[in-house]
Amino acid sequence: MPTSQQGTPRLTVDNITLNQLESHLWEAANILRGPVDAADFKTYVFPLLFFKRLSDVHDEEHQAALAESDGDEEYALFPQNYSFQVPEDCHWRDVRAITSNIGLALQKAMRGIEKANPETLYSIFGDAGWTNKERLPDSLLRDLIEHFSRINLGNQAAKADILGQSYEYLIKKFADATNKKAGEFYTPRSVVRLMVNILDPKEGESIYDPACGTGGMLLEAIHHVKENHGDDRTLWGKLFGQEKNLTTSAIARMNLFLHGAADFQIVRGDTLRNPAFFTGDSLASFDCVIANPPFSLEKWGDEVWASDPYGRNFAGMPPAKTGDYAWVQHMIKSMAPKSGRMAVVLPHGALFRMGKEGAIRQKILNMDLLDAVIGLGPNLFYGTGLAACILVFRQRKEPTLKNQVLIIDASKEFKTGRAQNELLPEHVERIHRWYGDYVNIKGISRVVTLEEIAANDYNLNIPRYVEPAVDQQEVTVEEAMNRLRQSAEAAFAAEEKLLAILTREGILQ
Repeated sequence: MPTSQQGTPRLTVDNITLNQLESHLWEAANILRGPVDAADFKTYVFPLLFFKRLSDVHDEEHQAALAESDGDEEYALFPQNYSFQVPEDCHWRDVRAITSNIGLALQKAMRGIEKANPETLYSIFGDAGWTNKERLPDSLLRDLIEHFSRINLGNQAAKADILGQSYEYLIKKFADATNKKAGEFYTPRSVVRLMVNILDPKEGESIYDPACGTGGMLLEAIHHVKENHGDDRTLWGKLFGQEKNLTTSAIARMNLFLHGAADFQIVRGDTLRNPAFFTGDSLASFDCVIANPPFSLEKWGDEVWASDPYGRNFAGMPPAKTGDYAWVQHMIKSMAPKSGRMAVVLPHGALFRMGKEGAIRQKILNMDLLDAVIGLGPNLFYGTGLAACILVFRQRKEPTLKNQVLIIDASKEFKTGRAQNELLPEHVERIHRWYGDYVNIKGISRVVTLEEIAANDYNLNIPRYVEPAVDQQEVTVEEAMNRLRQSAEAAFAAEEKLLAILTREGILQ
């Protein structure tokens, strides 16, 4: 096996498997364990991974240019031979040669690459504190750099699909390690797959995620088109996302690059206060709009929405402390006039809360844009054990479906997990089939008229329309007693937790 300049074994081109790459990347995170909080692993590991990838691809492209020109070094230096420019002293090997103040060298190299590629790589390495020697001493950074130096991340050794999958694996691992904080940047892939399958993006269509996190929904749309309709390259230039967090938006861009996406726009910014995409003076519109925005966001920007220049308060002003219907109205405004459809994840409360939200819900329902409500099971999302729902909207419904809404109770569709429940592929397939069938299924789904919804004061709470199927299985006395005991224990535990919180907050003395 070939060795690196320091004598460390290096994986060859032929033997980098997905499992090896995943394991190697997770070991990089473990090197950080201790000085760096698990919630911050992604801030450091992803930029290093991307820096190494750029450098290795640059080396490959240099060799290809030399081969093409019979060894003409001058020709090989022409910028057009490279996907990205890597300035002098900004290559991985340059940083690897540094023995002190490694963090400063890393920071200079990354900023140099960003400046050399202003249209594509601006701010892509995020704002990690590489020069903080208390957190990242030279010894730790040297270990990290040597660890990454053991593998070749060029196109030949780690093709985009392998590298992309390992990157997604790492995002998932970081989400598992930081459950409560992960909801800010990661939506479980099975939920994403269900939403994308429902919207069914096709070749050449535009796709927009206004709360894109690490870019998973845009990536799943690419995969869907490739698997179901053909040429995913027809999406290049038609993928759009906005994300408020700098590190997360940078990870999204790296994610798309590492999956081989050639042309997309991920903009860092606050979508509700400062939307990023326009056609003339109006908000841009898209064929597919998809998002898992922050649940019941408190400080969402109501102060600017009272006179929103883009008309996003067309159905009313959401409450100052709950931004769910701000996201819904923004996304509806972002749907293309004819082909537009959207799927959004919301907390169940958005289905039945009254007051301002009830009035907005009524106006939107009377526009006959709501296509379906899908209730999901509990504890599927990071950071919350609450059940959520998916709302599906379409600008143009099939004539036979006008003035109707499909309501699905999919709350039993999950595999119970220790820390978190999971939608398996069979659950996704079953829920998608129920949506596609658009029929009444006892205990599962009902096609409800707008007239009936209006008679229920525009309340969309799923049990009002879909009665849970009664379990006819006989229960023994012993099992009934066990269930009663478990319920009582859970109630006592919840009471104790509530008392502890009230005492800590000074509400109880």
